[in-house]
Parts: sequence; structure tokens; C-alpha cells
Amino acid sequence: MLSPKSIFPLTMLSIVVHSSYAFAEQAPPVEVIIVSGSHSNTDVMALDSNVERINQDDIERVNAALASDILNRASGVYVQANNGVENLPSLRSPILTGPGAGGAFLFMQDGIATRAAGFANNNGLAELNLAQADSIEVIQGPNSAVYGSNAVHGVINVLSLSPQNGGNAGITFGPNERVQFNGAVGHVDNTTDVSQGVGLTLQVIDDGGYQDESGFTSTKLGLRHDYQQDKLTIQSTLSGFDLDQDTAGFIASGDNGEGCFSSTFAPSELYKDRSAMEKNCDTDAYRQWSSMRGASHINYQLDANQALNFTPYFRTNSMEFRQHYLPSRAIEENSHYSIGLNSDYQWQVNSAVALVVGLDADWTHGELTETQEQGDMFSFGKARQQGVHFDYEVNATTLAPFIQVNWQINNALSVNSSVRVDYTDYDYNNLISDGTTKADGSFCVNNDGEEVSCLYQRPADRNDSFNNTSAKIGTNYRLNEYVSLFANWTNGFRAPQTTDLYRLQNQQTIGTIKSEEVNSIEAGVRSAFQNLQVQAVVYSMQKDHFFFRDDDGLNVTDGETDHKGIELSAIYQLLESLTISVNYAYAQHKYDFDRPSSGVVNGNEIDTAPRNQGNARLNWQPTAKTELELEWQHVGSYYLDPANAHEYQGHDLLHLRGQWQVSERVNLTAKLENLTDQKYASRADYAFGSYRYFGGQPRAIYVGADYSF
Repeated sequence: MLSPKSIFPLTMLSIVVHSSYAFAEQAPPVEVIIVSGSHSNTDVMALDSNVERINQDDIERVNAALASDILNRASGVYVQANNGVENLPSLRSPILTGPGAGGAFLFMQDGIATRAAGFANNNGLAELNLAQADSIEVIQGPNSAVYGSNAVHGVINVLSLSPQNGGNAGITFGPNERVQFNGAVGHVDNTTDVSQGVGLTLQVIDDGGYQDESGFTSTKLGLRHDYQQDKLTIQSTLSGFDLDQDTAGFIASGDNGEGCFSSTFAPSELYKDRSAMEKNCDTDAYRQWSSMRGASHINYQLDANQALNFTPYFRTNSMEFRQHYLPSRAIEENSHYSIGLNSDYQWQVNSAVALVVGLDADWTHGELTETQEQGDMFSFGKARQQGVHFDYEVNATTLAPFIQVNWQINNALSVNSSVRVDYTDYDYNNLISDGTTKADGSFCVNNDGEEVSCLYQRPADRNDSFNNTSAKIGTNYRLNEYVSLFANWTNGFRAPQTTDLYRLQNQQTIGTIKSEEVNSIEAGVRSAFQNLQVQAVVYSMQKDHFFFRDDDGLNVTDGETDHKGIELSAIYQLLESLTISVNYAYAQHKYDFDRPSSGVVNGNEIDTAPRNQGNARLNWQPTAKTELELEWQHVGSYYLDPANAHEYQGHDLLHLRGQWQVSERVNLTAKLENLTDQKYASRADYAFGSYRYFGGQPRAIYVGADYSF
């Protein structure tokens, strides 16, 4: 017998199907082509999974400075803004932090990961130019059968801006001395049998920071060249990123805040004290980060039914920052550079069957050093030593053959399947003494002067290999021209990150970490009418070998979690000048194991996992030259610790945006964020015995102007 909880998602799907007919105009549907989630471009109505597309109109309307500005408009996506460009994302998941979190999601530009699979970073979204993109595609749930490691909870693929004739330049001013410049210029030549286009984009943001002494300067440069002649098409991109940031950390209750601020607010409501939230208790913290990526997407059409695709690429990434969120306050320096090749052969076997076979290969060299400037310290049984904690290098190799088969059984029903096998090899070289001593081989000492093991454990030189097979099978059934049903089963994996394997603590056993694995099933309905687009999805996922850091700063390597929810999105054109867009997600993310020492109880909700998230936007164009948008963002309550003993109540925000086309070339923009001046936390946390917050900014006004030429 079905329970009320299982009936609710099914009822929602039924409502969506029937309401689609009630409100829709049954003119020919608008065709939308999705690039992500498959080895071939697909009409959105033929997809067998939840892929959401943020179009260029929305991208230009928001003019994002931070990842949370634009991505939180997608259903089931919640990106928390920390300080500066730092952020923590969730896609069909809790907000994940610490070790392991960076590899839970895959961030891509034009189908190529921005970082190597074993070298992910929690703040990886900051590298992408989300304000100057052709579109942003969000895949909810695992997609390792297509993309391999790290596509566990979801994928964000940013499609670069197509070259256009002419250009534009825009500048926006905001609070905290923010100045944001966006510029683009391009040229397209279609006058001969060779079609070419080149485009250049530039974004520069200088921001003084909401917290004291927490400014940053971010620069993103993009170059794209398109070439097409006869059967050959080449799209080449080059992207650069540079960040110089003075970082501010959490504002923490209790002893952690002494000497930095004073407050009469209760610890659980400290985020409402704006005077405290503006403080910076970590004035020595910083992050310096630079990266560069290049790729050439080469397509050669052998004939009407066969094609070859090759994408050689390279990436470099270098970062230095202070770990202000840990007691050691160590400085981490990490870098990696990669070369790789993605390749496939596509064959339309007949009118019903299409086949894709290919091989992806990647080689990466990475380095990491962690150094503590503070003197030796011993507390809560942990000895943190002054000097070098870690100094190692890793050569990583990934080889991944794959096959994809699409079968159009009849006009209504299609079945799609993919299988991929990833071989990942890490060749690790430790550059200082092995074990749990200091870098020179001497022991740490406790407060009584007795010799003890240091907290940090360095494995001896070793080689580790992981073999992971990922698969997906999905189906799509077209009820009619406007409505389709879809379902899929898929699994995903995350090979251990190099920091999981080689930056260990003394309680861990070397060589016991396994690849995270997730199994997922989802079903949904999608409609695309002339004036109404609707999508509703239900899903269930189970994850094994979950790697995370608990409240006491200890690594957990063998967790199990359970994830269930629904995701709804709709765009309805009420009038020619009035459109409403709604996104809603309900989710239950729970622990599926017990670990008393970490406060984890089987069935408890995972911390920082709101059950309810919503976003609604009303767009009004009273004239051909003016536009207003009112946006409501809802974040439900969530627990702050695995024991579910501390909670944040959630928040609701309103934002207002407007633009006025003054002339053919000049456009003025304005936005009012946090319209009702709500006091909220952009991030809430509980650890080391304290509530910890990043305060949400008060009401803020941004004004700008764009010039086209």
C-alpha cells in the first residue's frame, strides 16, 4: 500500500500533466536543443533525465558576479555564498564541505572539466564566467556514464559565448565599492565557402567586501574561434582566470569570537547582528588563484550517417590560501596541469539505432604543500606542529572507453543506454619524512612534554589504481507533440581525490579509501507548449563510501547516505508582456549509517540540507524598451550538525531588477537586492562548539550601463 509520502510525488506529476493542457496554447512547441548529459545534442523533449537550461536572456538579466546570483534560479540547485568569490554548491544534495566535497560535482566549460578529476576544489565554480555565457546547463543527479569521475550529484556545463559581429561594454556599480566591467567584441565572416568567427570576452570585478578588509579582484578572459568548411567544424576556446582575495572567515559564537566583536544576540541568532557580521576575525586570511584552459572541439562528418569527434585540451591551475577555518591556520599551496583528449565515433546505423563509441584520456601532474606558521599546539588529543605538514606530488592518469546506444523503438518510445569504464592511476611521491612525525622525522609532544604522534599522516611513496564502471539506461515516451514522460536508472562515482588519499590524519589507515558510488532512479514528465513549459521529477539515490569531515574535524571515510525528492519547474507566459517562472524542490537527505563519535545517527538528516527550496520570478515588459523582474528566493530550515541538535530557520528574499533601452546602443540597468532588508545567513554552520555564520548582506542597490557597437 502506498504511503502518503509516496503518493505526494505521483500526485504532483498528475497535476503537472493535467495543468499543462489547461493553461497551454497548443501552437507548435518551441524546440530547445540540450548539449549536456549525452554524447549527442538532443531536443529537450526527447531527454530521459532532468537537465535544466539557463538561457542567455536570464544570464544577461542577472549579470552575475557570484555563482549564487544565477545558479540558484535552477530547480534543486542551492549555492551558498561565503566570502568573496568563495561558495559551496548543492545539486540534488546537501551543501557538502571539507574533504571530498569538491569531487561531488563536475564543473565544465563546453563539455571539458575545469579541473582534473582527482584535484577538485570546493570553490571550483568561481573559475567560470557565468555572466558571459551562451547558456548554462544543469544536470541533476549522477552522470558518470557520460563524464566519468566526480559526476556524482550533478554537472554544471557552461557553454561559451558564440562569436558575434560588433561588441558591447558595460559597467555596474554597487555597495562595498564594487565595480564590475563586462566587455565583448567579435567578428564573423560568412562570405566565402569557409565560415569563421572570433570572439573575445572580458570580465573584471573589484569589490571591497561586505566584511572588513575582505576585498577581492577577479579577472576572467575568454577567447573563442569558430571554423567551418565543408565537412570540418572546429570550435576552439581559451579561458583565463585570476583572483586576488583578502578572505574573511566565519563569525563564530562563544570563545571563537572573543577579541574580534561583542554581541548581545543569542548564539543561534548571531547572524541577525549586522555589526558583528561585518567584522573580519581572520585578517591574515587570503586566497590567490589563477588558471588557464584551452580546448579545440573538432568534428569531421564522414558522411550523412557517420562523424568523428576529437577534443584535445590542456589546463593549468595554481592556488595559495590560508586555511583560516582550521585551528592550524596553515597555508596551502596546490597546483596541477593537465593534457587530455576526448574522442568518439558516431554512427547512425539506421533510422532507429544510433551508436557512439569513444575513448577519453587525461594525464595530470599535481603538487601540494601545507605549512603551519604558528608554533606547535596540542589540544583535544591532537598535535599540530609548526612547519611543513605535507609536501608531495602526484602523477595521475585516466583512461575511459565508453559506448552509447540510442534506440527509437517507434514514433513515441525511445530507449537510451550508456556504459563507461574508468581506469584511474595515481603515482604518489612524498617529498618529506613518512608517517606521523614532524617534517624532519622528530615527534610531536603533548602538554606534558611526552612524545606523541602528530595529527598529520604522510604515506610513503605508493601507487594507487581504481577501476570504476558506470552505466545508465533511460527511456522517453512522447504522449503527444507537447508532453513526454521519462525515466532512468544510472550510477555515478567519484574516484578518491588525491587529498583524500595522501593528506591523512593519524587515525586513518593508509590505502583503505574507496571510490564513492551512487545509484539513482528518477522519473518525470516534461511539457513544452507555446506559452507554457513544465517539468516535474521524482528521484531516489543511495550513496556508499561517502567521505566527509565531522564536527570535530575528523575524516569519515565509509559513510552511507540516502537522498529522495521532487523537483518542479515551470515557465508560463500569462500575457504577451508578463511571464512567471517557478522552481521548487523538496528533498530528504539522510544518513544511512551510525557513527556515535561523529554524532551521526542512522535516519538523521544530513546537516545543511534544506528540505524546501524555491524560486519564483515575475517578468514584466510594459514597453518594448523597458523590463522589470521581481524575484523571490526561499531557503527552508536546515540542521547545522550531524546530531541534528542545532538548526537554522531559513529565509526568504526579494530582489527587483529593471532595465531601460535608452537608445539602440545604450541600455541602463538597476537592481535592488534584499528588497525587504531581511537579516539572514548566507551560510550557517555549527562546529567546534560554536555557531558559525556568514551574514547575508543588507538591502543593496546596483546601477549600470551597457553600450553596444
